[in-house]
Amino acid sequence: MPDLFDTIGPKEGPTPERAGPRPLADRMRPESLDEVIGQDHLLGPEGSLRAMLDAGTLPSLILWGPPGVGKTTIAQLLAKETDLAFVQISAIFTGVPELRKVFEAAQLRHRNGKGTLLFVDEIHRFNKAQQDGFLPHMERGTIVLVGATTENPSFELNSALLSRAQVLVLNRLEPRDLERIMSRAEKKMGRALPVTAEARDLLVGMADGDGRALLNLLEQAFGWEGGPVDPAGLEKRLSRTAPKYDKSGDAHYNLISALHKSVRGSDPDAALYWFARMLEGGEDPRYLARRITRMAVEDIGLADPQAQAHCLSAWETYERLGSPEGELALANALVYLALAPKSNAVYSAYKSARRLAKETGSTPPPKHILNAPTGLMKDQGYGAGYAYDHDAPDAFSGQDYFPDELPRPVLYLPPDRGFERELKKRVEYFARLRVKRKEDGGAA
Repeated sequence: MPDLFDTIGPKEGPTPERAGPRPLADRMRPESLDEVIGQDHLLGPEGSLRAMLDAGTLPSLILWGPPGVGKTTIAQLLAKETDLAFVQISAIFTGVPELRKVFEAAQLRHRNGKGTLLFVDEIHRFNKAQQDGFLPHMERGTIVLVGATTENPSFELNSALLSRAQVLVLNRLEPRDLERIMSRAEKKMGRALPVTAEARDLLVGMADGDGRALLNLLEQAFGWEGGPVDPAGLEKRLSRTAPKYDKSGDAHYNLISALHKSVRGSDPDAALYWFARMLEGGEDPRYLARRITRMAVEDIGLADPQAQAHCLSAWETYERLGSPEGELALANALVYLALAPKSNAVYSAYKSARRLAKETGSTPPPKHILNAPTGLMKDQGYGAGYAYDHDAPDAFSGQDYFPDELPRPVLYLPPDRGFERELKKRVEYFARLRVKRKEDGGAA
């Protein structure tokens, strides 16, 4: 069930009755946890939060989920279930002086034998010092903290705070959940929505998993006069909800991950879908061009040496054409990458080489491959014994170019795919030749 209102300052106790008109979303607020829709994995018979309540314990919690799925509502009902005073603040509008007052009131309440459930909306917006301020009050039991966030707590919250709270993930509402909310709203209003069955489905799509957004749309629809409104009429009367996409938040990283993995998984349809989702959400196509080029380097590599060139060409085309025409060039590159042979052999070899470089520190190159521009350096053996490969049979001397103290490693292991099938043959050819040169008395 959705969060039904936003709190600007501290709020304590149940929502007071208001004489004026109340929004439908406010009137639809659940009266008990059993009425909350869409979070059965937490509140159902086998749910983790239900188990905590049945055991008579309520630890501090972080409720992580998208907007409109019930974070505020659940926090209020938890306070009701556990007989705790409910205090709500928003991290957007609350500073240190306000927090100090909240903690002082909770301490007084605690001394009088009453606990406090402190609900902090947008808790990820508090800085480190502010987050640390909760810790002593949580440890002394002055407050049970329930924080709500739409961002990944692993990235946005202090480890000290996370170690003292349990993270509960709230799910985006499914179409069936939104249908249940619509049915409840119709029962509450005492009449059916004045829309066709097809328009009803469209309303679910417009809500995009957000129960609060759905109730706001329904409130408008209930006010319409006349016969049932069809999808075309619905779109004229209502604006579609903007896709939930924050270019610096979780949605950004989740969608680019989905795009990258679709390309890696050789699925051009899925790649185009996630590409379109990001563009619809307002992502900068230049960012996508950079990431698409990275995919060519990381996941295709030398299995198709043309892949990188395709991406750079598409990037340049976008820069010349701009949006929306240039986005098609990026789509072309994306499909090419999805269908190209895949290899991370060079990427893996590069990472192995970096690890080996760190482990071997400042180990010098062997002297035979060092230049000797001065007499002193020649006297020290620089360049002595170097075999000029162009003078060797097959232009290959077979010498060892690793440090003397380092046994020769094998870093690049090309797969038998794409162009790297040919490169694998070359690697094996030079490996055989290196053995032969060594047998012949070479410097390998």
